Amino acid sequence: MSKIAISVGPITVTWYSICILLGIIIASILINKEAKKNNISTLFVTNLVFWCVVFGILGARAYYVIFNLDYYSVYPLEIIKIWNGGLAIHGGIILGLITLIIYCKKYGVKVLKILDIVAPAVILAQAIGRWGNFFNAEAHGSVVSKTFLEQLHLPNFIIDGMHIGGNYYHPTFLYESILCLIGFFVLIGFRSLKNTKLGNTTAIYLIWYGVIRFFIESLRTDSLMLGNIKVAQLVSILMIIIGIVMFIITKTKCKNYADEVASENEIGV
Repeated sequence: MSKIAISVGPITVTWYSICILLGIIIASILINKEAKKNNISTLFVTNLVFWCVVFGILGARAYYVIFNLDYYSVYPLEIIKIWNGGLAIHGGIILGLITLIIYCKKYGVKVLKILDIVAPAVILAQAIGRWGNFFNAEAHGSVVSKTFLEQLHLPNFIIDGMHIGGNYYHPTFLYESILCLIGFFVLIGFRSLKNTKLGNTTAIYLIWYGVIRFFIESLRTDSLMLGNIKVAQLVSILMIIIGIVMFIITKTKCKNYADEVASENEIGV
């Protein structure tokens, strides 16, 4: 059960929801800022973000439910209770990506350009959103000692938060959040390089997050499973492979990101 941040009468707002919303807001601001440099209107970005968020959340929930059908087939009403957790980021990425492609195709905007604009903001949103798992006391790793956590020089509130059911656990949410935050600065820096090609930044995102998630998943104890295989690790391997292939192709076939202008005129909707 997610911790409640605000409660006014029958209305409650959880920390899980706040973390996700904060990630979305900050990502939207960054996307719009970069889009303006490429003559892409705020209206276009606002509508794009809105639909990607809507379908991204649906995708994240559907992905989680599919791999937990034994539970949700018995308690179908629980499917709508996303405030209790249960959003799988890979499902959000997949359906959010499909939505982005369809939207860009509809308005004649280059998909790779938009993906490069979006990628750094998305990984930052992931870094922020992971704190929702902390407040839900979920997505943690195996049992560790309190001494182990203290040796990591973690703040007391994190150590206390990792004390769940009488045991202390690996704060895998924190590991992933920090690595995603580092990834944000890597992507921003890489995208600003003179010789970075269109699509390179997106490829680096796929590789970076694929490696992060594969490592994190090896520590987690609540992974979605496909037989004896951790689904997230399988998807992460695919992300890494796609990222490497994409980087090679875009490096040789595409123009420089800095030189690629989305349109002569401002893109609206």
